[in-house]
Amino acid sequence: MKSALVFVYNADSGLFNTLTDIAHKIFSPQTYSCNLCALTHSNFGMRVEWKQFIESLDRQVEFLHADELKARYRLENLSLPVMFEKRDEKLEMLLEADSINACRSIDDLKRTIISKLS
Repeated sequence: MKSALVFVYNADSGLFNTLTDIAHKIFSPQTYSCNLCALTHSNFGMRVEWKQFIESLDRQVEFLHADELKARYRLENLSLPVMFEKRDEKLEMLLEADSINACRSIDDLKRTIISKLS
């Protein structure tokens, strides 16, 4: 079985946090703290280009928020966003926050992910 990919946003889950994040992205995008979300989501949901890319990876993909990572895997105090590879419920970090935050476009992010997976 192929490993799964786990993407973790630098944000907490929940309606209030989502609405706060949307407002932050609209009114102060340069200070928004989650580059993964900024690149892959518009104010209305996941970007089609990102959804198609994720589907093309031929792996299971899981998206978590910081609070969900802590609850599910007991991991906290990490610089986020990150991407893990998951095998048998064990996570191995593939992309650290610095790598994701260095991406300036979806294309940059896709190239970075593909280079880590090859």
